[in-house]
Amino acid sequence: MLCAALLGAALLAPPAALAGAQREEALSDAVRLALASQIADDTDPTPHFHDPHRLVHYLLWLATESSRLRRRIPDHAARLALLRTVWYEATRAGLQPALVLGLIQVESRFNKYAISSAGAMGLMQVMPFWTTQIGNGDKLALFRMRVNLRYGCVILRHYLDEEQGNLFYALGRYNGSRGRAAYPDAVLAARHAWRVRLARLRAQSAPAPQRLLAQR
Repeated sequence: MLCAALLGAALLAPPAALAGAQREEALSDAVRLALASQIADDTDPTPHFHDPHRLVHYLLWLATESSRLRRRIPDHAARLALLRTVWYEATRAGLQPALVLGLIQVESRFNKYAISSAGAMGLMQVMPFWTTQIGNGDKLALFRMRVNLRYGCVILRHYLDEEQGNLFYALGRYNGSRGRAAYPDAVLAARHAWRVRLARLRAQSAPAPQRLLAQR
């Protein structure tokens, strides 16, 4: 029943504007096992902060981005769930949350049921072959928010490592357009916009994060 509902919703969803197709590549056994281990890790995604300043930064980030996402995701609880998961999965993979938000914006426009013409699925437009290479083979699970973000962040981290830290080429590989500028430029511009807004609010002494989080 759940799979049928997810598939039905996916078929009705509009395709993403710049979603491409990661190309299936042969992975060494060591790399495949390492990526599979990261995908399978079921650690509680709730962040824990020992430094109160980092906690305040996190709460301000949540409040700021929740306000910005209100038009795209009207439901308050759904917005916070997405943002908390983005923060956790991005940080876990050593990526900037703003980069992941920028990639989602370009890839799917925050439509978790988006399917590209190449078959990429979900928020971060993950190609289904990854579920066979490093997952349990459940393609429809890519419509689940946390599963999709886990795959997307792990894959982008893998490409970044393969490209020796070159984000331009890593983004190109993520989109299946390595060496062409349109996609990396779009994601990096979106990342910049997410980062600039947060920086401006900090400079303007934004209201208490707890108060902003309560706004719906």
